[in-house]
Amino acid sequence: MEKSFDIELVNQDEYVVRWASEGQTGESVFRVTPDFLGESGMEGHDGQRIVEETSHYLAERQPVIDFPQTVDLEEIAAAYPDFVLALKTALEKR
Repeated sequence: MEKSFDIELVNQDEYVVRWASEGQTGESVFRVTPDFLGESGMEGHDGQRIVEETSHYLAERQPVIDFPQTVDLEEIAAAYPDFVLALKTALEKR
C-alpha cells in the first residue's frame, strides 16, 4: 500500500497532515506539545520530522482512513507502549 503524507505547520504546536492512500485522501491535525517533547526526551527535534515519523508509525498499525481528525502524541504514547522508543529510533536513523 503506497501512502504519502504532506505535512504543514498550522499553529505553534499543530501540523496538518494530508494523506493519500489507495485513491483516497484526507487530513488530520497532529499536536506536538512541549510537554510531550519534554517528557519523552525529544526536545530539540524538528516538529515536522516528529509528525512525519508518527504518521508512518500509525500507518503501519491502522489504515490512514481511520486516523482521527485530531492526533495528540500523548494519546498515541498511551495507546502504544513502544511508540516513544520507536519514534526516537526513527529520528536517530535520519
